[in-house]
Amino acid sequence: MPVEKKTNYGNISVSDEAIASLAGSIITECYGVVGMASRQVLRDGWAELLNRDNATKGVVVRKAEDGIEVDLYIIISFGVKISEAVREAQKKVQYVLEKTLGVNIAAVNVFVQGVRAEA
Repeated sequence: MPVEKKTNYGNISVSDEAIASLAGSIITECYGVVGMASRQVLRDGWAELLNRDNATKGVVVRKAEDGIEVDLYIIISFGVKISEAVREAQKKVQYVLEKTLGVNIAAVNVFVQGVRAEA
């Protein structure tokens, strides 16, 4: 379900993979976020920290009635107030995606899969 735009010069199509890559790079720059996590929690409650090449595996993009919904699976830094870090990350991801893509972002859902101490 890519984002489709028609302009005077032709058609523009942005794939879900490109949107996921953009959202993943935005959230990893947010304060308190260590990195992206796998969507499935591994055994014993541990989440896999994804490297930059696989960051899109921690993002789900889907079409909603009133825009696009984005699910982000992250690992957050120890000692950070989780609710504040997630709220600010949601605002930043929504703002950048709306400005970049020119479409309404209906929801940015953030799932904290784990907490890690940064070394």
